[in-house]
Amino acid sequence: MLELEPEYLNTIANQLILISSLLSGFSIAVMANLLVTKSENKISNSILKVTTVAAACFLVTVFSMTKIVMMTTKGYPLKFENSALDFPKIVGFAAFILGIITLSALIALSGWTKSKRTGIFTTIIGILTLITILLNL
Repeated sequence: MLELEPEYLNTIANQLILISSLLSGFSIAVMANLLVTKSENKISNSILKVTTVAAACFLVTVFSMTKIVMMTTKGYPLKFENSALDFPKIVGFAAFILGIITLSALIALSGWTKSKRTGIFTTIIGILTLITILLNL
């Protein structure tokens, strides 16, 4: 595995905390909106499930990256080896990627609540969004 310098990892973790906090808040807002809606169709239930997974993944990323930021900030009171950063780094990055995938699935599914034509459009946009994001990571 590529070993990142603690200072660089600290900067990356700070960025992921910001991005994941915003995306988690968005996912939770969508989830709350779906919970108060009386819709019981399959597509709405699928969107609720996908949104719940996205929110959970982004929250895991926030807390994993917060641990990294705390450990790599000057003045951290405990001694540690760089290998102690591996677990939160792997968990945080994996949760972030899964969150991006599920958020793209949310985009793809959203149009199917309106019509077949809108569903096809949002599915194409969701897939293109996912591909573009993954190519830029």
